[in-house]
Amino acid sequence: MRRIISAVARDVTPSKAAQDMGRKTADEMLDMVRKVTAGLPQVTDVQLGGSLAKGTWLSEDADVDIFVGFKRSVSKERFEETARQIGFESLNGYSPYVKYSEHPYVEARVRKTRVNVVPYYDVKQGEWKSSADRSPYHTRLMKKSLTTKMRGEVRVLKAFLKANGIYGAEIARQGFSGYVAEVLVLNFKSFEGVVRNMAGIGRNTTIGRAEKKFDGMIIITDPVDGKRNLAAAISERNLGRFVLLCRAFAARPSADFFKKRRPRVSKRLWDDMLVVSFGFRERSPDIIWGQAKRIAFSLSRQLELGGFVVLRSKAHVGEKAHLFFLLESGCIPLLYQKDGPEFFRQGSSEKFIGKNRRDLKLVWIKDDGRITSLRERRHPDAVGFMKWFLKNNIQSDIPSGLQDDFVRGFKVSMGSGGLGKSIKEAADELISTDGAFLHFD
Repeated sequence: MRRIISAVARDVTPSKAAQDMGRKTADEMLDMVRKVTAGLPQVTDVQLGGSLAKGTWLSEDADVDIFVGFKRSVSKERFEETARQIGFESLNGYSPYVKYSEHPYVEARVRKTRVNVVPYYDVKQGEWKSSADRSPYHTRLMKKSLTTKMRGEVRVLKAFLKANGIYGAEIARQGFSGYVAEVLVLNFKSFEGVVRNMAGIGRNTTIGRAEKKFDGMIIITDPVDGKRNLAAAISERNLGRFVLLCRAFAARPSADFFKKRRPRVSKRLWDDMLVVSFGFRERSPDIIWGQAKRIAFSLSRQLELGGFVVLRSKAHVGEKAHLFFLLESGCIPLLYQKDGPEFFRQGSSEKFIGKNRRDLKLVWIKDDGRITSLRERRHPDAVGFMKWFLKNNIQSDIPSGLQDDFVRGFKVSMGSGGLGKSIKEAADELISTDGAFLHFD
């Protein structure tokens, strides 16, 4: 195992030339932001953060985070507006653009390096006003605590996560952030330590020192804030994939774990894939991704209430939003059985019979004494059911943030017909065997 880890560490560690270029870019951008913020009374500090500052960046994935500290007394509106102005003025000439987390921040590409200008409130530890307030503490902690060897181990862990599609904290992915990788190595001292501990981890295990009780499959506490569970932002599916990957690597170490693998796609399952697509007005990626994921979950429940079995579902956002639902079958029986109360319960049984009389095909008393009816479904096909539901329930069952988008139009279809290549590739995840399982061959 150590031989493989050492080889990977060499591959993912930036060359001296790359490190010099990264530091040059960071110093130039830091100086630029400091010049722009000089004389602004609401700004208390400008400092370097991110993986480059902590020495944990991958050879092909450098990022520079420049944190701009604001006085605690600055209002949220002024905080966001001033930060936006600072970012655009500092990165002028590099085509800057706005991105969103809890607060908007400005990003640009400078000589292949991603540079972010991020605002935070300059507050004492534990007196947070925004999630970014912890970031300078994160940087100081890792610069102080990670040894040169441990920084290399972090890089190996990041490469492991990235190759297996579970690296990245954005809501679209809900994977492991770079900071979580650093925290895991800080706790377990090495990549091998992370792998062996995660391979044998049990439900509700807490990693680190927690200052409160958390609910969750796995709890990873933030070393600078014991009241924060870093794993809360990671999907349960990605946590599970990571544990399986660690088990497989611990059992049979191989360099293949650090290479992307093509999943096994069962194309015939496309026949039972329901697709809902809709356009949307421009908004931040985090907002539309969050809305799309919530409506996918909500519509899955409606399909199940309609009698369909939803095996898996997924949201994807590109130029349009697409919602995918892998069904056990796109068509279900026209007739179905609905159980009512026992005949002893006079009021309930009479209400059941009276309420459903028009829809009943047949009614009888089962051997267990319950009144049972046979009914006919209005829409036994998934496409018909979904069209009917969306047409008649936009105001009551579609989240308010998406109602106008659905009013402007939506499309419901079955299978891959009419979908572009990138959209089909996004949906293929639902009809593929996860790469984590392929290592158990």
